[in-house]
Amino acid sequence: KKIAVISGGGFKQFRKQLLSELKAPKRLLGNLFLFPTNSTIFYRYQNGWKKIYENKLKKKEASQITNAFSAVFREIRYQKPKKIYGKVLENRGTQITFSALGQKAPLHLKKLWNKKEDIRPIIMKRLKKHISKFEIRRGGLTSVDVTSKGIDKAYGVRQIIKALGTKKKDIVFFGDAIYPGGNDYAVLKTGVKVVKVKNPKELIKLINFK
Repeated sequence: KKIAVISGGGFKQFRKQLLSELKAPKRLLGNLFLFPTNSTIFYRYQNGWKKIYENKLKKKEASQITNAFSAVFREIRYQKPKKIYGKVLENRGTQITFSALGQKAPLHLKKLWNKKEDIRPIIMKRLKKHISKFEIRRGGLTSVDVTSKGIDKAYGVRQIIKALGTKKKDIVFFGDAIYPGGNDYAVLKTGVKVVKVKNPKELIKLINFK
C-alpha cells in the first residue's frame, strides 16, 4: 500500500515520532510520502528523504502572523499557563504554530487543557480579523496553525494525486479533526473518501495492512 502522512508538525517531529520508530526495509520506503506542516512541504524517499517542494512564508508574512498573534493575546488579555514545555509560538518556516502549553508538552496535559481551557476558537476568530488572507486552523489538542492561503491538507491530497498519478476513488483519508476549523476539514472539498477517527488505536482497527 502507498501511505501518505500529513501533519501540522515539522519534519524534525516526523523523524522523531514516526521515522525513528518505523521498522521497515528501505525498499518499502518508496511507498511512504511525508507532508509536514499541513502539506506545505513534501518529502519522498529516493535513496534518502528528498524534499520535493517547500512553500516557505516570506519574512514579511511571518512577521504579520506573529504580530497578529501578539495583538490577539493583548485583546483577550491572554494569560499563559504557569508551566510551559518548549516554544509557544514557533516559526516552522512554512507555517506559524501556536502551542498553548509549548510544543513539547506531555500528552496528558494537552488533553486536560483541551477539555477545560481550550480558547482556540476565540483566538482563531480574532486572528481572522487581522490576517484574513492566511489559512487558520486548529491542529492537534492545543495548537493553531497558520499557513499561506490555499495551502492546507486538501492541497496535500491534490499533491498526492499528482505525485502518484492516482485517482480520487483510490484514496481514503483518515483524520481526527474533520470539523469546521479543524486541520483535516479542508480534505472534504477534494472529493476523496474521508473517515473520521478518534485516536491512533481506532485508526489501526480500521486499516488492513495485510
